[in-house]
Amino acid sequence: MSHQSLPGFREFFPDELAARTHLFEAWRRVAARYGFEEYDGPPLEPQELYTEKSGPEIVGQLYNFVDKGDREVALRPEMTPTLARMVASRANGLRKPIRWFSIAQMFRYERQQRGRLREHYQLNCDLIGEAGPLGDAEVIALLIDVVRELGLGADEVRVRVSDRRVLSALLLSAGVTEAQLPLAYATIDKQERMDRTALMAMLQGAGAGGISATVAGRVLDLSALHRLDDVAAVLAKVSGGSAALEPLRRTLGALEAMGLNDFVDVDLSIVRGLAYYTGTVFELFDAGRALRAIAGGGRYDELLGRLGGVELPAVGFAMGDVVIGELLKERGLRPALAPPIEVFIAGVTEDDLPHVLSLAHECRDAGLRTEYALTAQAVGKQLKLADARKARVAVLIGPDDRDRNEVQLKDLTAKAQRAVSRTEAVAELLAIRS
Repeated sequence: MSHQSLPGFREFFPDELAARTHLFEAWRRVAARYGFEEYDGPPLEPQELYTEKSGPEIVGQLYNFVDKGDREVALRPEMTPTLARMVASRANGLRKPIRWFSIAQMFRYERQQRGRLREHYQLNCDLIGEAGPLGDAEVIALLIDVVRELGLGADEVRVRVSDRRVLSALLLSAGVTEAQLPLAYATIDKQERMDRTALMAMLQGAGAGGISATVAGRVLDLSALHRLDDVAAVLAKVSGGSAALEPLRRTLGALEAMGLNDFVDVDLSIVRGLAYYTGTVFELFDAGRALRAIAGGGRYDELLGRLGGVELPAVGFAMGDVVIGELLKERGLRPALAPPIEVFIAGVTEDDLPHVLSLAHECRDAGLRTEYALTAQAVGKQLKLADARKARVAVLIGPDDRDRNEVQLKDLTAKAQRAVSRTEAVAELLAIRS
């Protein structure tokens, strides 16, 4: 009988797990440099936690069931609702701004495609309790530094930044009504996946709520703006336009002061599909746009109040491990799998076994990855195992060596062998490693 893993779920063999560990360690290093603290929550939550945020339509994307306590529950598809509850439970005792990050496994029952599976690990970074544009810049800088830590440069990845306050001011000035803004946002969000004719039809074809052809054309023209100066020139003619632009201008200025502006593009077609964003929005892509978005996020100043009952401004992003993993693999930036051991200890006779065990444990206490044969074998066979394990050094212990209080160190890379004092063996092995 063949038992295969479920569609959309992964098995991590040692080389794949090493790549995942490399990614997680980079995530943790950069988050720590920004003063972010790691948290986690339960992988199984009440289903209503997600329907309250995203509506009943999300149920079709959940791994959900009724548990033995007759509760409707779901495996977490995202972290924000859990974060909102946790922050709300201790909001008065937490020093603001709160800088939290998590690395959690998520589950969504979706159609599999390149860059999207039914489970993935996700870095979530959120800065809570700060409403100003420096908070936005801080989170975007963290995201950029994550990809820099992984070896990617500005010619390989781009952060595309917009601001819903800016886009809203532009759209309203172009003739879009407040009631039509959600339709305009939803259409702009599909701008790179549909041609202009289809986008115009989408804007106009919403029945009584549709947008006229003239206004629809303006919407698409405005969303195509990709330079801050061009955006500023249009907003200069709009009442309140300069005020709407100021947060974005200050965010971009902060990133420039940090030396990170080479990674950043202004792009008003970035709106993020989720309705709860209230200000800055951004997405990270590979420069060639061959892959799905690597990460995305923005400012969501009202969501924590809605979900957790505590009004706090917030900005954050999420980065999954699937797309960034593909990009690192394509660029040859995944780490080589380290040999499982550094030292192999071989005994010449069965009487040497206690001495093999003693030295092996000393080596392990010193931090050396060490192995020895678990059954009696000829020395030649033991050395073949050492080669198969890609050990750097083999240590041979035989009766004559023990009589002299020595061991033989065989450098399997340099193909050289020498005798050393038994008492100095571990120090010699550590010196070879360094």
